[in-house]
Amino acid sequence: MARDELQPQDGSPDRFLSRRQWLAALGVTGTAALAGCSNGNGTGNDGTETQTTERGNYGGDTPTDTPRDELPPVSGTYRPARGSEVTTLNPLYNTENTAGGIIDYTMDSTFTFAPGTEVFPLALDLQSDDNEVWVATVRDGLEFSDPYGSLTAEDYVYLISEVHQPKTFSTSDSSNFGSDVNVTQNSEMEFQIELPEVSPLYPETYDPLINPAPKDLIQPYVEDEDDEGMRQDEVLNNLEYTGNLGPYTLDTWERSNRIILTRNEDYYLKDVEGIDRIFQGAPYFEQIESKVIPEQSSRLAAFEKGEIDAVGVPPEQVQKFQNLEETKVVQQPTPYNSVCTYNFRNNGWSAGPGNLFRKQKVRQGLACAVNKADLIEGVYRGYGTPEYTWQPEWSQFYPEDDSGIPKYGSGDLYGPEPTQSRIKEGISDTDYGYDGDGRLLNPSGQQCELTIYCSANGQTNQTFAQFIAREFEENAGIVVNVEPIQTAQFDTNYLKQPETDDETEWSAGAYNRGGWEQTSDNTWDLSVNYGLNTYPLNPATAETFFIKDGSINYYGYQPDWDAAGLFSDASNAETLDELKSVTKEIFENVATAQPMGMFLFGVDTPGYAADIQGPVPNFFSGWDFSAWYRGEN
Repeated sequence: MARDELQPQDGSPDRFLSRRQWLAALGVTGTAALAGCSNGNGTGNDGTETQTTERGNYGGDTPTDTPRDELPPVSGTYRPARGSEVTTLNPLYNTENTAGGIIDYTMDSTFTFAPGTEVFPLALDLQSDDNEVWVATVRDGLEFSDPYGSLTAEDYVYLISEVHQPKTFSTSDSSNFGSDVNVTQNSEMEFQIELPEVSPLYPETYDPLINPAPKDLIQPYVEDEDDEGMRQDEVLNNLEYTGNLGPYTLDTWERSNRIILTRNEDYYLKDVEGIDRIFQGAPYFEQIESKVIPEQSSRLAAFEKGEIDAVGVPPEQVQKFQNLEETKVVQQPTPYNSVCTYNFRNNGWSAGPGNLFRKQKVRQGLACAVNKADLIEGVYRGYGTPEYTWQPEWSQFYPEDDSGIPKYGSGDLYGPEPTQSRIKEGISDTDYGYDGDGRLLNPSGQQCELTIYCSANGQTNQTFAQFIAREFEENAGIVVNVEPIQTAQFDTNYLKQPETDDETEWSAGAYNRGGWEQTSDNTWDLSVNYGLNTYPLNPATAETFFIKDGSINYYGYQPDWDAAGLFSDASNAETLDELKSVTKEIFENVATAQPMGMFLFGVDTPGYAADIQGPVPNFFSGWDFSAWYRGEN
């Protein structure tokens, strides 16, 4: 599992894209799972008893020490393949999925989740007695590369307070630590994060997940207020300071070809007591060679020939690679959905005047146009479940009583009648209308025609887009043209909005610089390029998609329900029952509003060489990547 909001749908083995949080929303790391932290009962600042919020079990039991007579041998090279090249490895500024995985090979984050939602501290142990003040203890023995010395609390506090919090620097974690978050150093190895309000699931917000950097390295840029200088710093970009902080060290970086990392014999985790003995010999690969193979078909061919060890396997090829002796496919539940985002901004809905995506009844009609069962069976070969709201049914937060969640795209809520009746209601105050053949016409009398963008590197994603296009035409009477595009190009030219000197009501960064008039350089209507994170560990984190000034609201959705208030209530909930009550109301509103086409929760199907030991079929697979090894089939 990884900390990402958006998941690129290009079939690469890296499951996730984001700033560290854009890395969590748009599906990051291909190595380690997400982190969290347990918290016990305590006393609040006002002297009242603070009730612990329980954590759910998402796919697997808490791991126990693995019985073994001897540790696996260190051997061989682990060879994952990726679909795109890496443009930066600067961990303070990275906003790319693929780069996040490479960075995590060289440097552990603060903590991670093991199966059973068991917290596994890495660089930090984060604890709280009142869910408002979180005390972080830096693990002893963590060392940067020479000449930067030991990693201490001072490094973290300086990084947060002088780099991430000031508006001077545009780091990927800058939005994680607002001005109302107070970070102070308590001792050489301890600091605390004081939140403006109680947050029992603070670790599950992913905000505390940061990569460290030596104070001595970044201080000159801070003193000069040199954002660009820090962004371009060679030591940061080449990961030359990572010391013993990660299982591997960066050796070779050939931008459009490959990245080679070498086993770090000084990796700190092998000396940590009280954890599974398997870590005592970690890591177990001599090297990692991450290859760039842009075309999915080429990646799969290389996988079949044994030239690579890990690749994303599309659903239609799962059975084939399951049956081969030298390969295996591991099925894993995922928090990411397959959605079709609508562009609410002024450069969306190119079919005519106005923007019909802003009309709820039109969106409900479009939701009725796509048969979710047929989509899952036909495109995803049955590897998925229908999505009706912003939470998978295996989450403890999915409402026990879901009668308030309409099941658009299923049963009586699928087909031309439920689709067109709702669209007709939505366009009743416009000059749009249907003709006798069920075609939606714009005010000029022409059939409405839109474009849907999809990944140029993922065949399944392209088939997904084609399925939507066919269903929209048959049931909604809208022609949809499918346009494959490189994910990085779509991100830069279609999602991001350029800076403006005009005064705006809000600006939440490059992906949401304000209202509908703030547009990207290029027009777009529909997109299936990214899957989005529904955050089953802490659904309150999903506000970034639904509040009008959310940092990931690139599509410009402006809710007509109290999204900001409800997500605030969810963030401030002090008990599990209180949180479930609020999220139930959120999920009902999302299901009714249909801010995007919500179609299915897929099943991740990464493929591995049969002798790679470590991947498991649960949500947290990869949390222990440093202990993966090459063994018998």
